[in-house]
Amino acid sequence: MNPISKLLKALPPGTTMVAGGTAVLGAASYIHLAVAGHSLSKADMAGVSVLWTLVMSVGIGLFFPVEQELTRIVAARTVRGEGVAPVLRKAALLTAGILAAVLGVLAVFAGPIADRLFQGDRQLVAVLGGAFAGMAVCYLTRGVLAGTGRFTPYGSQLAVDGGLRIVLAFACAAAGLHSALAFSLILVVSPVVALLVTLRPTLRAARPGGTIRTPELVRGLGPLIAATLLAQAVVNAAVMSTQLLEPHRTALISALLSALVLARVPLFVFGSLQASLLSGLSTVVAAGDPQGFARMLRKACLVVLGLGVVGGVPAVLIGPWLIEVLFGASPGQLGHLDFLWFASGTTCYMLAMVLGQAQMVLHKHRAQLACWAFGTAVLLGITVLPGDIALRVGLAYAVGSLAAAAAMLLTLRGAVAPRTTAAAVPNGHLTEV
Repeated sequence: MNPISKLLKALPPGTTMVAGGTAVLGAASYIHLAVAGHSLSKADMAGVSVLWTLVMSVGIGLFFPVEQELTRIVAARTVRGEGVAPVLRKAALLTAGILAAVLGVLAVFAGPIADRLFQGDRQLVAVLGGAFAGMAVCYLTRGVLAGTGRFTPYGSQLAVDGGLRIVLAFACAAAGLHSALAFSLILVVSPVVALLVTLRPTLRAARPGGTIRTPELVRGLGPLIAATLLAQAVVNAAVMSTQLLEPHRTALISALLSALVLARVPLFVFGSLQASLLSGLSTVVAAGDPQGFARMLRKACLVVLGLGVVGGVPAVLIGPWLIEVLFGASPGQLGHLDFLWFASGTTCYMLAMVLGQAQMVLHKHRAQLACWAFGTAVLLGITVLPGDIALRVGLAYAVGSLAAAAAMLLTLRGAVAPRTTAAAVPNGHLTEV
């Protein structure tokens, strides 16, 4: 068996079906911003960039945990032969509550937000709210699709979303539009259309079933949202820290953003692993199979390490040259050692995300939050040390991610040890015996 076949066999079922959609959505992010950058003034492009960053950081932090919790609960109920319609209804109400709170904040503080982030353009604040709404409903339906193993419509939703972003971006450019509003609305229209395209299989998957108690759905969501927001802070800290500590070094800030884009390429591939991994781990836990849980977790970690090597080695070897050629970065801002820290940080970050999925399945939500808080504290501690800022932020990303991953591994020792056995209990948890 060749290495590629072995790698595919190690992945949880459904990963390859999601990979195509993830690739399209990942490429769309770059293309959308690139086309906008060639069509808009620097001031308008700054507004689009800020809006895009908020959607992809705050939006993910708030609503991706809903998908994760839904995937875990739905997968467990599916193993037990229970319908998931009550789960979807209750999760929809919860998501609507979170979204209403976010939209309320945007409405109340629309003026200050527009002045500080969007040069006084309140239309972009409204678009930000619309983008949050589109993201909320998409993550809600993806949780049901992933939990029931329907990865074809899951991947289709990703592909439609990404494909529309690409098409609409080029359409705006071809029409000669030089409006930040037009390019920003793409983040609202694309996810909504993708949701409508895949709504039928989602509703078909939501068969009637027994009721679900509200605490079962919400007890882990608060810590999970906080943990996800901290994780987003870790992965985006290098650029933000440099902007705050040495804002006059604009050339370095631009080079850092370009370097992180290259170093985080493996994250797009990892995105296709996440949904199927969480569904697979939830299934084996619900079935009372600790050996299967440990085996799947080890394979996922090996796959992530492989992704880190495949993506990291080229970044370290030719990264300094690539950011100058592809992104126009100023020469001499970053060296090979800087790319080593970025590539290592991305690998450790992916490991932490895998181990965090395992913590979720074992209901260790608060432990996951504590681990990300520890990693964030380590990152901040290194960042404020004296010395070259480029070295500090790169090293902080690598060591902070490693600290979070190591802490998570400590909390999972009993779950992955070969001597661990388990029995299935009525609520689907694993208990050591």
